Amino acid sequence: MSDTVRTGLILKIAVFATGLAGVVAEFVLSTLATYLLGDAVFQWAVVMSLMLFAMGVGSRLSRLVRKDLLDAFILTEFVLSILCAAASCLAYGLAARISEVGILIYSQALLIGCLIGLEIPLVTRLNRSYEELRINIASVMEKDYFGALFGGLLFAFVALPHLGLTYTPVALGAVNFSVAGLLLFSFLGLVKRKRLIVSAFSVSLVCLAGLAWFAEPIVTYGEQVQYRDKVVYATQTPYQKIVITRWRQNHWLFLNGQEQFSTVDEHLYHEPLVHPTMELTDKPERILIIGGGDGLALREIWKHKGVKSVVMVDLDPVMTKLARDHAIFRSINKDSMHDPRLTVINQDAGSFIKDDTGLYDVIIVDLPDPDSVDLSHLYSLGFYRRLKAHLSLGGTMITQAGSPFFAKKAYLCIYKTMQAAGLSLLPMHNNIPTMGEWGWFMAKHQNEASAGELRQRALQLEFKEIKTKFLNHEAMSVLVNFGKGIFDSKLLTQVEVNTVFKPVLPRYYAQGQWDVY
Repeated sequence: MSDTVRTGLILKIAVFATGLAGVVAEFVLSTLATYLLGDAVFQWAVVMSLMLFAMGVGSRLSRLVRKDLLDAFILTEFVLSILCAAASCLAYGLAARISEVGILIYSQALLIGCLIGLEIPLVTRLNRSYEELRINIASVMEKDYFGALFGGLLFAFVALPHLGLTYTPVALGAVNFSVAGLLLFSFLGLVKRKRLIVSAFSVSLVCLAGLAWFAEPIVTYGEQVQYRDKVVYATQTPYQKIVITRWRQNHWLFLNGQEQFSTVDEHLYHEPLVHPTMELTDKPERILIIGGGDGLALREIWKHKGVKSVVMVDLDPVMTKLARDHAIFRSINKDSMHDPRLTVINQDAGSFIKDDTGLYDVIIVDLPDPDSVDLSHLYSLGFYRRLKAHLSLGGTMITQAGSPFFAKKAYLCIYKTMQAAGLSLLPMHNNIPTMGEWGWFMAKHQNEASAGELRQRALQLEFKEIKTKFLNHEAMSVLVNFGKGIFDSKLLTQVEVNTVFKPVLPRYYAQGQWDVY
């Protein structure tokens, strides 16, 4: 192989690797912002936009590099290796000390994006000696884009599921370091500032080794500070961050930093979610649970005689596996996930309900709060219409609907959206000490019961044959009665129906007074 061909090949390998590293850096920072700040769609949009803008700035700044292009490119890769590898450690470590962690992540995005923007112009100018302009630009961009595709697949299917946000940045830094090392030792004779570049190599190597060694305790420390109680389990999945904390003998489950339940009072949520719905159904034999991957709603369902089958649709297989196998979950859900009548389907609920042909006597929607556009479609008009089409004659449906106190507009938005889908609704609420005031909407086909009839039937429920901690006849009257101001006619007029094409619900949710609690 001639020196020219060899040099061109090394530069193409470098471009492919930097393309891979660049897109993974964007994904890492976007995912970090999502887990620490919430609202996936917003954070991905902001971080990606900032990085693309910074890449443009970096490309412009590359014009200032008039000589020693190889030195500049190698030095850029060494700096990137440190910045990328330190992304999670900085974010989690400083999140414990500063309140505006978003500013830190956005600053990282700008700085890393700027350095990524330097790469393509520099390597294109380096490669011009080996290929004519027409081929040079096409070849460089081609390898960069191919690397980006490979990096995206690597992040989604390998890095995030297996390395998590603890070690994916370190592996990313190692890619940039390897590129710099390859160029340094392949073209050592062409390097002008050998002492500086070799020193950068040594510093980067030490930093990478240190970050690889200390990444886990730093990230663990940062996670622990975010929670009041001791973190006893934490894992990163392709969909969410799952954290379990413990205080005395009680446990809390958090998904992406949001509390899902506490064993102190989870029965105050799950009993109203399940039992009134089951009792108001003529024959609750076939049950569909949307979400509910922790198995707690399922635990309550098994208390009812006559249940023949339950289909649970939960996006995250890690969550349902934990509920089935982890000792903490098995203790809380009473091994509800081991019943042979259960079928677990790990799929987006919107896709499932669109393709499914089954009818269900009870549909229980137990999803996280609609704080983002990607969750909002499971609270949309189209989704409720599809659920209605899968509800058998005499069947009953219920959905968790957030807080009628802290996020009144969001609660009313779900109310109007379900009404627009042609359902008779029974609003419900309960005070859950660890979560605050919480609400649900029970529903039936309009031609089977009016809202008033549904309410009267609910008020007659006794629950004498169901073993409960909280729910009884008297409690039911509290659940269905609201004070003044919740269903204010003027506010209802202002609230819009939530649709896939106009997802207003996340905005209403974000406007809630969550900081009060």
